[in-house]
Formats: sequence, C-alpha cells, structure tokens
Amino acid sequence: MIMNVKIAIKRLRVTFSKNEILKSVSVDVYKNTITGFMGPSGSGKSSLISVINRMIDFEENAGIEGEVHIDGQNILDGDHNAVELRRRIGTVFAVPIPLPRSIYENIAYGPRLKGIGDRDSLHFIVEDSLKKAFLWDEVKDRLSMSALKLSGGQQQRLCLARTLALKPEIILLDEPCSGLDPISTAKIEDALNELKKDITIILVSNNTKQIARITDFSAFFYLGELIEYGTTEKLFTTPSMKKTEDYIQGKFG
Repeated sequence: MIMNVKIAIKRLRVTFSKNEILKSVSVDVYKNTITGFMGPSGSGKSSLISVINRMIDFEENAGIEGEVHIDGQNILDGDHNAVELRRRIGTVFAVPIPLPRSIYENIAYGPRLKGIGDRDSLHFIVEDSLKKAFLWDEVKDRLSMSALKLSGGQQQRLCLARTLALKPEIILLDEPCSGLDPISTAKIEDALNELKKDITIILVSNNTKQIARITDFSAFFYLGELIEYGTTEKLFTTPSMKKTEDYIQGKFG
C-alpha cells in the first residue's frame, strides 16, 4: 500500500530561551490516517503541534530550526502565510472552550466570517458538522440553547464540530479526551475514525490505550527526543526500543 506523506517534519529543533524542547525530530505524517504522539509530560508533543499550526509564533523566546513540509511546502519558510495555513488546520485543545452563544451560532460563526451568509448553506454546515462530530442527535432540537449548558463531553464534540465547519485538511487534537467520561471519549474516537477518510489527524495523548485503539501510526517522545515511530501495531506488539516498551507497559510516565 502506497502512503502519501501529508506532513514531513525534518530535523526540527525547538528551544525556549536556553531550554531545548525538541531535539532534531524527523517524522512523516501520512494523509488520511490518525497518527498518535505519545510520551510523558514534558516530552515536546504539544510544542510539536504548535509548530505545525504556527501557533508557536505567538510564544516569546521560541527558537525553531529545521523544516515542516505540508504537501511539499515548507511552512516555516519566512514567506509562508501563517494565517492562511491556520485556515487549513483545525486544532482541538484539552479544555473545550465554546463561544458564549447558542449551539447553532458556535458552528455558524466561522463560516460567516468566511463570507457564507445564505441561511440554507449555514444550516447545512451546522447540521453536517454536528453529525460528523456525533453530536447532532443530542442537540438537534435545542440548537438555540447556550452552548455553555452542554456537558463537558458535548462541549468537546461541539468544539470539534466548530473546527469541521471550516473544512480543514488537518486536525490537531491535544489531549481532547482528558477528563471526559468513557461514553464521551468513545463518541469522539468514533468521530475521528470516520473523519480520517477525508482529513489527516494528529492525536496527542498520554493515554496509551487510546493511542492503541484508534491510531494507525504512533510516535513515542521522551524528553524532546523521538524515541520510536512506526505503525501502531508494531509499536504496541514488538517495539524496537526498551524505553518504548517500558512506557507502554506503564513503568514510567
């Protein structure tokens, strides 16, 4: 099976002041797959995705060396438009942050900013996005209700739907299920498995069981180094590195 590389990370080094956060990391992320980034806190996983969506631009004293190519273009090139890049990449964080508006307006807000004002078009986007986030059946009769009244798991799926409304090519998820109950977690995982048909997904998680369940490829990071990368089946059944095996077995982390 021929895999197309969507994101190619090459010799990426990230520093904050004098602290080295990522140490010459190279990894390929394949199109229409779920790739898991796992490792203990402080391994550089979140910093890596902040480079991919260029949110690291807002950090003071951040230094970046190396290359990150998306569809063959180096997004760290000085001429690359970071704002345009972020329109292609959706990000879902650990803590859901719904807008203090209705469920409907949370989804319609982004498309409206892009110039979509037709009522029928907006309604289609809202319904389609909520369905893809496995939330439609729970909220379809109360779209005018404040999003702040939803449960934590529903708010996280709403944030995923809000991201999907902007039609991203890539979705980055940073611990999206931390603190959620098993039912909400399962619904988000079901949604991601459907979404990878059209979208390339990176999932950052300290939950090795979740990584094993839903990812196609996995990367194990430790103290800023990429220790091992490969298919999830390979990493979880016959890891090449003892440190990977120890982490998966819960001996540290």
